[in-house]
Amino acid sequence: MSSEHKQGRLAALTLSAVGIVYGDIGTSPLYTFKTIFDPAHGLALSTPNLLGIISLILWGLTLIVSLKYVALVLRADNRGEGGIMALMALALNSVTSKSRWYVPLMVLGVFGATMFYGDSVITPAISVLSAIEGLEVAAPGMARYVVPISIVILIGLYSVQRHGTAGIGRWFGPVMLAWFLALAVMGVINIAKAPQVLAAMNPVHALRFLLANRFAGFIALGAVVLAFTGAEALYADMGHFGKAPIRLAWSTITFPALALNYLGQGALLMVHPESVVNPFYNQLGSWSIYPLVALSTMAAVIASQATISGTFSMTKQAIALGLLPRMRVLHTSESEIGQVYLPAVNWLQMAVVLLAVVGFGSSENLAGAYGIAVTATMLATTILTYFVTRYRWQLPLALCLAATGFFCVLDIVLFSASTLKLFHGGWFPLLLGAILFTGMMTWKRGRRLVFANLQKHAIPLDAFLESLFVAPPVRVAGTAVFLRSESDGVPHALLHNLSHNKVLHERVIFLTVRILEQPYVGPGERVVITALGHNCFQLMACYGFKDEPDIPALLEAWEDKAAPVAMMETSFFIARQTVIATPGGGMWPWREQLFISMSRNARSAADYYRIPANRVIELGTQIEI
Repeated sequence: MSSEHKQGRLAALTLSAVGIVYGDIGTSPLYTFKTIFDPAHGLALSTPNLLGIISLILWGLTLIVSLKYVALVLRADNRGEGGIMALMALALNSVTSKSRWYVPLMVLGVFGATMFYGDSVITPAISVLSAIEGLEVAAPGMARYVVPISIVILIGLYSVQRHGTAGIGRWFGPVMLAWFLALAVMGVINIAKAPQVLAAMNPVHALRFLLANRFAGFIALGAVVLAFTGAEALYADMGHFGKAPIRLAWSTITFPALALNYLGQGALLMVHPESVVNPFYNQLGSWSIYPLVALSTMAAVIASQATISGTFSMTKQAIALGLLPRMRVLHTSESEIGQVYLPAVNWLQMAVVLLAVVGFGSSENLAGAYGIAVTATMLATTILTYFVTRYRWQLPLALCLAATGFFCVLDIVLFSASTLKLFHGGWFPLLLGAILFTGMMTWKRGRRLVFANLQKHAIPLDAFLESLFVAPPVRVAGTAVFLRSESDGVPHALLHNLSHNKVLHERVIFLTVRILEQPYVGPGERVVITALGHNCFQLMACYGFKDEPDIPALLEAWEDKAAPVAMMETSFFIARQTVIATPGGGMWPWREQLFISMSRNARSAADYYRIPANRVIELGTQIEI
């Protein structure tokens, strides 16, 4: 590949990263200053306070985004993939399953993931609301239409998800590039009117602000966090773009534009303190409000789209890692394997987002809910990164503590400041997280109980086959595939088939699907075949948590050229498990009932593994937990 081609590809990926990765953090200037100086927070609008707040924002972006995420966390990739789920899997692989850290790390990763879900609900709501609130500045009488217009936009956004983003995705980069250019230009114009605002680049002003305001300054940190929302997207989207484009987009476009705009809004408030009602839309005067509303709405929709797509991707990973039941997954692109659509998640998320828009009613009210979700995920990421650096990379303890300890303290301070808004919206993401956390841990625990029950009653496969062929049953033409889990013994479907039909196919394949704690598995490592004799085989299929399991394709690629697997001559026998709760089981009764409900509504294994419906034979079995 020529250097010109490499540079062109890097430029294209960088532009795409601007559109998808930085949509969330890029729309933060819409509401950050308005929230910080909200009269309800009691922070006086003065030049020292302005310089202190801007300094906190600028140095927060430098420390949290530039140093923590761009310089450190992006290095902790799981075979090129990022995100809290990939980081959790990497951390779990860094310690043994018997380690005292294994369960706490899994719980921490699940907690961080549930907080991301809370973030993914608040981002569309606050981004669209804050964009449409510009209409209030142009015409105060439009205030009562902000919520209805936001609802219409959000319903439209979720309604088109099933079509994917392949058609409009190509415009995300140019639109967001125009957005960041507008932020930078507005910032420069206002800085020129009050150049003394550039003093905020000195971190001394941040320290003076915190010392002078003490508790009020600590409360203000909970609002300053809004400037850092979306930082997690740098890591979550690493698999789509790679490290270089994300770093280049941040250092050359996003960070300079954000810094200039925050400085510009500060300069505006120094000259026109009355603009504190909505500093963003007052940066250029009344003539610019409607164009800015249009551009802001497009940027907000793009930020929301990136979050929605991230939710689909994370849910698919959670299913593969055994944290959620199987769901219907539709692929919206024939060329991009990562573009998926989960109908159940889409409509459920839309319902919760609309509930947030109607319930909170404004971006100021939602801001209190935003901080907790963001800082909780950031803290979980920092702790998991420590275990990767210490146990995966085998770095010295002192270096690991120095690399992550400072960021951990910083995250704890920001999270603590955000929790002060617990009764002002902060309860919302915590409630969502608690519901999702309970569901995920109940499903994980329930599957372990089912596995333990199957193991307890399992008949060893080798011994069974040996006794079976002492007086072999009638063999019929074709191939039979029996799905079985690891250490499951003889599949129940095989026992039922022999009991009722009293025949066995001429070729029998026992198929076990294993999902590894890594994103992808190479074709050469995909299948392990063990001959069991009498034309019976054990086939172990390994997939990563971001792979697309496709059993028919895997069987057709089987290297047995003498007797290739023909789908029309193959029957798939699957045991349909009916879970029954028993007194004194392994979970509280209400959790057992929740697990049973989730199990009943789970997508069938045949559908999930893309097995043709007309080749499937399901045989029921009951399992007590």
